[in-house]
Amino acid sequence: EVQLVESGGGLVQAGGSLRLSCAASTSTFDDYTIGWFRQAPGKEREGVSCFSKSDGSTYYADSVTGRFTISRDTAKNMVYLQMNSLKPEDTAVYYCAIDRTGLLATSRRDYDYWGQGTQVTVSS
Repeated sequence: EVQLVESGGGLVQAGGSLRLSCAASTSTFDDYTIGWFRQAPGKEREGVSCFSKSDGSTYYADSVTGRFTISRDTAKNMVYLQMNSLKPEDTAVYYCAIDRTGLLATSRRDYDYWGQGTQVTVSS
């Protein structure tokens, strides 16, 4: 069983920045695909960014391209999501997740383990 714990959410003004962190309980998480998702009230959970272990490729949703950056520190079993130029429409609960296949995966159905989420609120 892999446990994931997100942190770093909070309230920020539009144009500001936040860095989300995700701590993984397994030292083998480097073999997996790591994804960040978000869910706003009344909306479905959507993929924001992911990093594929199999080929090193990275995915970003169109809505965050150029503003968000995913990174990982395998020595610390940590994954980060740097979020810059935040907009009110970025307000959501953000989740990190693991897909054990290691393939590039943008659908929530591909992921096996999830964190509890961290709230991000961007005020206008």
